[in-house]
Amino acid sequence: MPPRPRAALCAVLLVLACLLVPLGVVSTWAAYEIHDTDRYVATMAPLSSHPAVRAAVADAVTDSVVKEIDAGPLQSTVESFVRDAVGSFTGTAAFRTAWNAANRAAHAAVEQALENDSDGEVRIDLAPITEQVKRRLTEEGVPFADRIPVRHTEVTVMKAQDLSDYRKVFRMLQAAGLWLPVAAAVFAVGGILLAVRRRRAVLATALGTAAGAAVLAAAVAVGRALTLDDLPPDVSRAAAGAVYDALTESLRVTAWVLVGLGLLVAAGAWWLSRSRPGKLSAGPPRL
Repeated sequence: MPPRPRAALCAVLLVLACLLVPLGVVSTWAAYEIHDTDRYVATMAPLSSHPAVRAAVADAVTDSVVKEIDAGPLQSTVESFVRDAVGSFTGTAAFRTAWNAANRAAHAAVEQALENDSDGEVRIDLAPITEQVKRRLTEEGVPFADRIPVRHTEVTVMKAQDLSDYRKVFRMLQAAGLWLPVAAAVFAVGGILLAVRRRRAVLATALGTAAGAAVLAAAVAVGRALTLDDLPPDVSRAAAGAVYDALTESLRVTAWVLVGLGLLVAAGAWWLSRSRPGKLSAGPPRL
């Protein structure tokens, strides 16, 4: 191949490879972590021990229970008992089981809504937790506990507008899966093999990979800030932040690993070019 078209094709392949790196990380994350129910539940499970999440769940359940009880002059006392009981329950194994079950149901509902063009909101039902709290209060002899109706206490996970906005993107990422990172690797290898000066091609690819991964890490951070800023005033920012961090942890870790790996490879390629110029050059020598 003539030098000019070869150089142009090499540049195109390397640019595509660097652009596909962050997209490949996101598509893999969406297809194999967020889309997989068991992995999603495993990701969310540790949040059952997070103080902000426990407090948010306790507040939601307490409010739903108290508004169903008319204890007259004992209202404040009953509310205090309920709040203490709910807070205590969130530290038990039973709560962790209920939390996992609620997240599994919510994940299934989100998946169904995204795949079936549903226009309704997706919510987590906290009724199983209310049932456990009612049983505990009744056993402890709290007044009016046996009158607590176990209604569906629902927390919105995804609004109808969000479903409409995310549906196409989700489907594209799900379909891409591992194909994007595989394509990035193929383009990178092809570009390096075509390069006349392979050390420079390796250096450029490594720096481009690090830059793309850094952009991804920055996008995750910006997304967190925008998500928290868009929350209604009655939603706990600390709890929402904990959920966002749990869901995006693998994205952040992968992005920073790629940044470090890219810079390390770039440093190695630069050091080789300085210490042994000419020995690893590819292609015919230039006169």
